[in-house]
Amino acid sequence: MPFYALDKMKVEDGGVNPLHKVKSVAGELMKVGIVMKPEGEGPPLHEHPNEEQFTLILEGQMHFILGDEDRIVGPGTLVHVPRNTRHRSRPVNGPCTFFAVKSPAGDGTLHQDYKIRPEAKEIESLYPGKKP
Repeated sequence: MPFYALDKMKVEDGGVNPLHKVKSVAGELMKVGIVMKPEGEGPPLHEHPNEEQFTLILEGQMHFILGDEDRIVGPGTLVHVPRNTRHRSRPVNGPCTFFAVKSPAGDGTLHQDYKIRPEAKEIESLYPGKKP
């Protein structure tokens, strides 16, 4: 069985936002990654039509919009993003590092199943200074 040392994994751009840095690996049914985001950086409101996601905050704080909820979460918080659930996340008060698990594995990239929501621009306007 494969073992992965995080300090030896290649750091890649996050895809949707090149300022995100990702260390990831895919198995047969799921993909996982350590994602590092600078403060204020994240994709606009979107959903994953074909994937379910779990995010565990490791360091820093993240502002989440998840469905109709809007909150700031910190280290030790596990967030479940069901398929077809609108969501958006941004590090606040500094950068944030989190562990993400998505299923199914698809092509193995964490940003593969991404569909921007029609109300994304409207939601972004509610949070001045945050980049889409």
